[in-house]
Amino acid sequence: MTARAPLPWPGDPADGEDTPPESDLPDEGPLSERLAAAVAAADAPDVVFAVSRHGRRTLHCGGTGTPPDVPREDLRYEIGSATKAFTALLLARLVRRGELTGGEPAAVCLEPGRPPGPRPVTLAHLITHTSGLPALPPDFLVRALPAWRTNPYARYPAARVTDAFLRHRPRHRPGTRWHYSNFGVSVLGHAVAAATGTAWEDLLTEHVLRPFGLSGTALRAEDVKTDAVGHRRDGRTPVPAFDAGGFQAAGAVRATPHDLLTFLEAHLYPSGSPAAGALRAVRVPVLRRGLGHRHVHTVGWFRHPTDGGPMYFHGGATLGQQAFLGFRPDTGTALAALCTRRFRARDPFVAAAYAFLAEG
Repeated sequence: MTARAPLPWPGDPADGEDTPPESDLPDEGPLSERLAAAVAAADAPDVVFAVSRHGRRTLHCGGTGTPPDVPREDLRYEIGSATKAFTALLLARLVRRGELTGGEPAAVCLEPGRPPGPRPVTLAHLITHTSGLPALPPDFLVRALPAWRTNPYARYPAARVTDAFLRHRPRHRPGTRWHYSNFGVSVLGHAVAAATGTAWEDLLTEHVLRPFGLSGTALRAEDVKTDAVGHRRDGRTPVPAFDAGGFQAAGAVRATPHDLLTFLEAHLYPSGSPAAGALRAVRVPVLRRGLGHRHVHTVGWFRHPTDGGPMYFHGGATLGQQAFLGFRPDTGTALAALCTRRFRARDPFVAAAYAFLAEG
C-alpha cells in the first residue's frame, strides 16, 4: 500500500503581523504595582512575574518561602505543558526548512515500512491535538501509581510511549475532533526524532535553544543551586525535580524568566529572526471549537480575543510548579509567570497571570 500524499502544514504565515505598535512606553509605577499584586495573589513559596513591554523588561519576584541563595529571577523553573510551545516552534522550523511536511504518518516515522492505513495520524494531527489520542496512554495510571507523589512520568519511558501509540486505535478519525493530549505531543517528539535521525533534545537545541540564545534553558534538573524547588499543594513540602520520562516533548523544558521572555519576544516581532517564517506560522489560527467557535487554537498556542487584538498563551504545571507564558502583539507585551506550588482547586496563580495579560 502506498502512503497518502502529505497533508499541507496547518496554517500559512500571514504578512504584516509583526510590526511594533505605535505606543508610548508604559508608566513604570502602575506596572510595578500590578506586578506586585499579581505576585502576592499567587500565594506560592517562589513567584516571578516577568514582563516585556516594547522590549523593556520588568521583573517582580516574591513568595511566601525563604528567599533562595540565588535570586528568584535567575533560577530555572519547570514550565510543564508550556513546553509544547517550544515543540510546536521546532516542528514549524523543520517544516519551513523542508525537512518535514507535517503530513507524515507518525506510525511510519516510528516504524519504517509499516503500512500507514487509510486514516493515519500525522505529525500535524499530533501537534494540534486532533489525533484522536487520549490525554495519556491507557495504562499510564497503573504504571505511574507507585510514584504518584514523586515522579509518575519517570516510570513511563520513551519506548513505552511509542509502543502504546503503535498499539492504540483512536476512537475518532484523526483531524475531526480536538482533545488535549500529552500523549500525542510526546509521540510527536519521538516521531520527529525518528524521521530526522536526530534525538529530540538535539533537535530542540539546534533549531530553537541555540538560535535564540537560550542558554538558561534545559530539559532536566542540572544544579540544585539554580533549579527552582517545587512544592506540594500545601506550599511547604518540597517535591523532587520533575522527570518527564518519555514525555519530554510535552513537558520537559525548564528555563529562567529571562530566557522565557527572549522566547516570547521573538514571537512578538519575528522580523529579522532566523526563524521568522516559523514564528509567524505558529501564530496562525488552525482550528476553532466550542460554542460560537470561541476557542481558537494555533499550532502552538491558545488564542483568545481582547479589546485590542488577540492574545496568545499556554499554561503548564508539574508536580510542584506552574507556568503561564503569553504575548499580545497589539500592546507589545510578553509575560512569563512562574511559581513553585502545585496547582490546587481555585488556584489564584493562573487567573492572576491571565488577567494581567488580558487587561493589557
